[in-house]
Amino acid sequence: MDARSINAKLRRGEVPSAAELGWFAEGLASGHVTDAQAGAFAMAVCLQGLGEEGRVALTRAMRDSGRVLAWDLPGPVLDKHSTGGIGDCTSLLLAPALAACGAYVPMISGRGLGHTGGTLDKLEAIPGFRVALGEERLRAQIEDVRCAIVAADEGMAPADRRLYLIRDVTGTVESIDLITASILSKKLAAGLEGLVLDVKVGSGAFMKSMDEAEALARALVGTAQGAGCMTSALITDMSQPLATAAGNALEVIEVMETLTGTSINAALWDVTVALGGEALALGGLAADAEDGAHRIEQALESGHAAEFFARMVAAQGGPVDFVERWPDRLPSAPVMREVPSLRTGFVLRIDTAALGQAVVHLGGGRLRETDRVNPSVGLADIAGIGEEVSEDLPLAMIHAATEADADAAVAAIQAAYVISDQEPAEPPLIHARIA
Repeated sequence: MDARSINAKLRRGEVPSAAELGWFAEGLASGHVTDAQAGAFAMAVCLQGLGEEGRVALTRAMRDSGRVLAWDLPGPVLDKHSTGGIGDCTSLLLAPALAACGAYVPMISGRGLGHTGGTLDKLEAIPGFRVALGEERLRAQIEDVRCAIVAADEGMAPADRRLYLIRDVTGTVESIDLITASILSKKLAAGLEGLVLDVKVGSGAFMKSMDEAEALARALVGTAQGAGCMTSALITDMSQPLATAAGNALEVIEVMETLTGTSINAALWDVTVALGGEALALGGLAADAEDGAHRIEQALESGHAAEFFARMVAAQGGPVDFVERWPDRLPSAPVMREVPSLRTGFVLRIDTAALGQAVVHLGGGRLRETDRVNPSVGLADIAGIGEEVSEDLPLAMIHAATEADADAAVAAIQAAYVISDQEPAEPPLIHARIA
């Protein structure tokens, strides 16, 4: 077998065998497959697809390209994954909330991809926070703290690490087959007993329509369940940012406001609670999703989740007093600029992906895989659908490194908004459940 013949088969619309996909995954992990061959593979899959059997085979092959963890713990091993959006910082709330409810959460997360933010990039806005732990330290932290949010180490799903970066720079992010294999190869390698998926739909999601989102949700749920992991999915709205901030440190601020009760974003809270309820039900820690949601709310409201977040941050190298002194611990950008609306009215629609791209161009994401992320930049106080805006009621507050960056972001953000004289109805937050 060789990469050229496998790519040629894909180009003709034929699905490689499980053995061929296994060989290709091993080649990604070992380096025998070049970046050019990996890029051609990703493009061919994006254009031709793999079908259900090929998708399962690729997922298993990428999972088995490295170590697969096994656990012996006195509670269920649970996790959550989002398909990516703008202002989506639920993982930072949910991991400690699940731990506070008795679950063990080895959350393998990723970095920013395309226009969407990355959980690891957000956490690295916290000074000293380490996302690379290695298996021994991960195991010790899970046993002690019950939650960790980490990058897949070099021994876990190494094939995905190569392909993930290549997808980001080759315009092949939106493939259902590649998304499914990428997400589940890492998640299944973590030895999970239950997994809840947050599949985003709308202008800021990779899946723009409900048909696309349902197809991805069913692919993810079916593949994961076929591999023995109890899984369900919620399709949630991404026609506007979930939080009122987009950018690494700015989203951590919103998380800390929620954990400490300083300020509650209802949409962020409701999605976190709904996902947590699903996860607790899957793991047998709640009678059903409604009971689980109530338990997650209690963990957040009582401050118990904040305690687990503090322990997680300290265990992963961050400040031991972060929860008490987070306003002093996070970086801030030197330039702040309001974005006035070009007309008075109500927000009708938002090109949410364009807001994400504005954050990337401010330096809050990557245009090339080697780019360094500036944790302080981004958008705050983002106006949502239905909100009144004007020259005096801005669309957002830009946090930028330079005046020139802020100038460019103003025009991009104004272009992303459609303003109406009539106040529109707010879109539903949760569209569907797939199980």
